[in-house]
Amino acid sequence: MHPNQPNAHSKVPAITLGFWLVKIAATTLGETGGDTLSMTFKLGYALSTAIFLPLFIVSVFAQIRARAYHPWLYWAVILTTTTAGTTLADFSDRSLGIGYIGGSLMLLSLVLVTLGAWRLTLGTVSAADITSPKAEGFYWATILFSNTLGTALGDFTSDDSGLGYLGSAALFSGILLVLAGIYATGKVSNVVLFWAAFVLTRPLGATLGDFLTKPVSHGGLDLSRISASSVLAVGMAAGILAMQRSKRSLF
Repeated sequence: MHPNQPNAHSKVPAITLGFWLVKIAATTLGETGGDTLSMTFKLGYALSTAIFLPLFIVSVFAQIRARAYHPWLYWAVILTTTTAGTTLADFSDRSLGIGYIGGSLMLLSLVLVTLGAWRLTLGTVSAADITSPKAEGFYWATILFSNTLGTALGDFTSDDSGLGYLGSAALFSGILLVLAGIYATGKVSNVVLFWAAFVLTRPLGATLGDFLTKPVSHGGLDLSRISASSVLAVGMAAGILAMQRSKRSLF
């Protein structure tokens, strides 16, 4: 089986260029969408998290109950992890006062513990072999923690490190290109590269989302969060449709 292609009975998409482009769109939308509730509508981080987490639970329950891969349902769960991850990370880092570094380290620990428990339980953490409810449970828990980690990491690089939004986006884009180069050599486990890239696409999306919506005085474009979220949602939907229709291996 090609390393980018899932098991025939797997309930996740093939890991292709299209997958990563839609993932980045989803993580960017998660940032602008999460901030829309917590900041634009002034609901705060706690209440926004209390809204998004149940949406994640409902969507992931429907995903696990489904008997086959359904693209729109799968990406709906991804989107709920990014919106919930945005407000949950902001609540932990800012409202609870843990800080970006503390929050990032805590969430990194959760990602590693979940992957470790997954490996010990099922013998693999491959995203191409999601064929049982137990594997899906580990898969979605890892994704929720990794998307929350990515939010905290993106906030740290853009706010505390001095790189700003574009500088942070360039940093994470560069690291992802390095990972793509390593993948091309075939010398590093595809599973390791997948989860590293999965985590890093989240802070890329977070910094891009902030760049679009933050005030010009803070290095952003000061676009409306609602408008930016709407455009990103359309782009994400277009990407999903393109993946469904295309037969090319890269998309």
